[in-house]
This record gives sequence, C-alpha cells and structure tokens, in this order.
Amino acid sequence: MKEKNKEIQENKMGFMPIPGLLFSMALPMMVSMLVQALYNIVDSIFVSMLSEEAFTSVSLAFPMQNLMIGVAAGTGVGMNALLSKKLGEKEFETADRAAMQGVFLSFCGYLIFALLGLTISRQFMLGQNQDPVIVEGGVTYLTIVCMLSFGLFGQVIMERMLQSTGKTFYAMITQMTGAVINMIMDPILIFGLAGAPKLGIAGAAVATVFGQFVATCLAVYFNVTRNREITLRLSALKPDPGIIRQILMVGVPSMIMVAIGSVMTFGMNRILSRFSSTAQAVFGAYFKLQSFIMMPVFGLNNGMIPIIAYNYGARKKDRILQTIKLSIIAAICIMLVGLMVLQVFPATLLGLFNASDKLLSIGVPALRIISISYVFAGFCIVSSSIFQAFGNGIFSMVVSILRQLVVLLPAAWLFSLSGNLNMVWWSYPLAELMSLLTCLFFLRRLNRTIISRL
Repeated sequence: MKEKNKEIQENKMGFMPIPGLLFSMALPMMVSMLVQALYNIVDSIFVSMLSEEAFTSVSLAFPMQNLMIGVAAGTGVGMNALLSKKLGEKEFETADRAAMQGVFLSFCGYLIFALLGLTISRQFMLGQNQDPVIVEGGVTYLTIVCMLSFGLFGQVIMERMLQSTGKTFYAMITQMTGAVINMIMDPILIFGLAGAPKLGIAGAAVATVFGQFVATCLAVYFNVTRNREITLRLSALKPDPGIIRQILMVGVPSMIMVAIGSVMTFGMNRILSRFSSTAQAVFGAYFKLQSFIMMPVFGLNNGMIPIIAYNYGARKKDRILQTIKLSIIAAICIMLVGLMVLQVFPATLLGLFNASDKLLSIGVPALRIISISYVFAGFCIVSSSIFQAFGNGIFSMVVSILRQLVVLLPAAWLFSLSGNLNMVWWSYPLAELMSLLTCLFFLRRLNRTIISRL
C-alpha cells in the first residue's frame, strides 16, 4: 500500500506540465525566502537603531553565520537531490533512509558549530576589527546563534524533505512562521518592550534562534502528517556509509562554495578595514539588500532542483531541458529588476539602516557599482544549482572558487592599493563576468556528457 501511494504522489513531478509545475513548486519557496530575507533586513534595521557599531558587529558576524547556514543547506541539497532521484527511480526505501541520514548529518553539523561558537568567536571578530565595542557585540551575537543552532539545522533539513517531494507550500509555511516570529520578537527583546528584558544585540540573536526552533517543530509536524512519500523512522538514524557518501558527494561541494563565500566576506572586511569601519558597515548593508534580491532566485532553484533530479532519475530529457530554460529566463528577469532598484534607489535603501551622511557617501556609489554584476548573476546562480541537481556539485564548486577566490578577492586587494574605495567595488562585476564564462563552459559539457544521452 505504501508503494502504491507513493506512485500516485510521484506524478506531479513526472507528468505535470513544466511551467505550471515549476511555478507551483517555486512560487511558495520564492515567497517564503523573500520573507526570510525581509526578516534579515528587519533584524539589521532594529540593530542599527542601537548604533552603527552594533550594526557593524552583526555584519562582521555574518561570514561565520553564513558558513553555518551553508553547511545546513549543503546537507539539505545533497539529501534533496538523492531523495528526489530515488523517488523518480521508485526506490522508496532508499529514499526513506536518505531522509534520515540527512537528519543524522544535520545533527553532526550542529555539534560542530556549537563548539566553534564556544571557542573561536572572539578570535574571529578580532580578525576583522579591533574596536572593542564592535568586537564584544559580535562575540555576543555569534556565541548565541552558534550554540543554539540546532533550530537552524533542524529547520533546513526538514524543509528540504518537504521540497524533495514537491510539498513546497508546507515548506513556505514553516519558513514564514519562523521569520514572522523572529520579526515580532526582535524589537521586544532588543529594546525590552512588553516587560521583556532589554538585551540589545543578544536580543536579536535570541529572536533568531527562537524563530528557527519553532519552524523546526512545525516542519517536523508537516513531514510526519503530510509527507506521505517519506516515512521517518528513528531506526533509520543509524549511520549508513553508502547513503552518507552519496549525500556528501553533492552536499560537500555546496558547503565548500558557502565556505568560500565566507572566506571572501572575511577577506573583504579585512580589505575594507584599511579604509574605515563605515566601509565595512556599507558592505554589511549591501549583503542584507542583496539577500532580498537574490532570495527569490534561490527559491526558484529550490523548486527547480527536485524537478530536474526526479526527471533525471526517470530519464525524461525534454522535461529536464524545459525546466532549465524556464528557470534561467525567470532568474535573469528577477536580477534585472534588482539591478534597476539598486541603481535608482540606493540612498533610500541605505536609509533603512539609519545611515549617516558618511555611510551614504560611501554606500550610494558602492550599490550602483556592485549591482552591475546582476546582469550576469541570475544565469550563474541557476547554473550552479543545475550542476547540483545532476549530482555534479564539483562544477558549482569550481565556479565559486574562480569567482570569489581567484578573481574577486585578488582584484579587490589590487584595486584597494589605489587608495580609492570605489575601485574596490568593481571587483564584483569583474568576478561575475568570469563566473558567466565558466558556467557556459560547464553547461555545454553537462549537456554533451549527460543530458544529450538520456
């Protein structure tokens, strides 16, 4: 009976027309990730009301926090691709084991970051800034979000299970619930409203982890009660080296890509420290705004990956190609809208973070220059997810290394030697152009070696 029910459920990704399927799966994820990005911005807005130093503290904590999110997401990407592929191949028991091995790996990830948060938070902050106020704020924030990151890891892996089987609506509900709780709790805990203690930066961290914990509980409930394609059994938590290896083959390159991004952000903060802490604050503000623009593309990818992986397992070439083309077109359109917004309203956007005149004088040209890279970014982001959907995360990793470590950071350092801060921002369009050329090369190779042979 279980296999019969699963075969009925598989038809959505195997036979539903691609435009409607991609729209139905991606739209909920795009909306929920927009809300996620919004709460990140709201979080920073409230923190910036404390002081520019507080805002800089949270910004400098971002590389470590981003690495933690990347490890959780990488585990989810690996599990997602394997689970969807096995459902397409009708290997339902293996799909169940893949889900639980994803849970096991997520718990291991939590333990690692809890230890890191306890031991290296101060050294991490001192590596980017020597201002004691900024350092103390960052240490407080990092320690809390790392030590209590079980909610983050649980939320990501449980939502990926829902996405793997096309239940993106429920994933949207969990993400939005966590985000809304975070936004409500932020002002209460930061400023001590409604009788709560005034916690400052620590309040922002506590609001974040509490929202993640609630979202985890809700996602577990949806997987148990609504996700009929997967059966979660505690007995399947016993490590399975074969399945773990398959998950990590896709997931580790994704983790490395995020790690590379964290290294790049850390390096950029060190380069910008030669100019001022305000330049670092501008960089942090850009990342918050960038997330709001790029999150819809990431949501699109989350809807796209299981469709490609499922039809790859089912060997349906035409559906794969149609999904790829439609996803690329949609991503390019989203990024062009983002380009126009940052070109026309940079001062207004920076004003959200209580920007001083100095921050505006640095930030307005920065946003306009960096956003030029959006002309190429949509294509590159989708391409990296296409590689992951086919289980070839190495291509994505190579693109990320070339973009961020081989081009962006060295170019930013060389441009900084001019003493002109505006020159540093041009490293972004240059790096994105290199990324575009590399993605085109790998897509042609993927088509020649895998897709055309289906």
